[in-house]
Amino acid sequence: MLRLITIPISHYCEKARWALERAGIPYREERHVQGIHRIAARRAGGGQTVPVLVTPEVTLGESEDILRWVDERLAPERRLFPVEPEERAEVERLSRRFDERVGPAGRRFMYMKVLPYRDMTLEVNNQGVARWEDRALRLGWPLATRYLAKALDMRPGVEVEDEAVVWEDLDLVGELLADGRRHLCGDRFTAADLTFAALSAAVVAPPVYGVDLPQPDGLPPELRDFVLRVRDHPAGRYALALYEQRSVVAATPT
Repeated sequence: MLRLITIPISHYCEKARWALERAGIPYREERHVQGIHRIAARRAGGGQTVPVLVTPEVTLGESEDILRWVDERLAPERRLFPVEPEERAEVERLSRRFDERVGPAGRRFMYMKVLPYRDMTLEVNNQGVARWEDRALRLGWPLATRYLAKALDMRPGVEVEDEAVVWEDLDLVGELLADGRRHLCGDRFTAADLTFAALSAAVVAPPVYGVDLPQPDGLPPELRDFVLRVRDHPAGRYALALYEQRSVVAATPT
């Protein structure tokens, strides 16, 4: 059984989960809270970040590397990275843009908004972790929030910059879809679509996710209004549609 080392709430870990589940590849998820995840990642043979996928042949410590590993095991018609060089280059370009922009910007924006709500954050964040890790994070909450602030470079006003980046990537996706294409790079679901949907989850809050995310009615008013605006954007609607399709496929007997 493959091992997937994660922070359960992480959208980069969600990206890896989605790829493995779509391919029908069984795995065992090992969930950890922030900070402790670094120890778990190193012990598994990765670096200091998650996800880390441990296979019999190799240990993979980047979400894109995990997607590529999965992709090599798919039938040609289901590949996430097209074989044709030009199509593949476009998929890779978009995937890396989302990895570098909406992924980190949306994550930091939402952390800055939810960390003041300790109980809600802990309830969502600690799903599936060991009880001792849950207790440790609760007892060390002030230290944990300082760790996150430093690790993510949280500073006054940066959430304004992050929100602008989020809307720029949402607008890009909306523009790509405006010509009627089914997916970002044409009529085929690719790594670009999976990456966008997974990494936009921080701001879309899909009802179906690797953990139970608070839905708009359960969020503070400012966050509720923001999530609803994102969901009403063409790109937000697209991300939600992809998650809905994912849930239908996952529920279909094989």
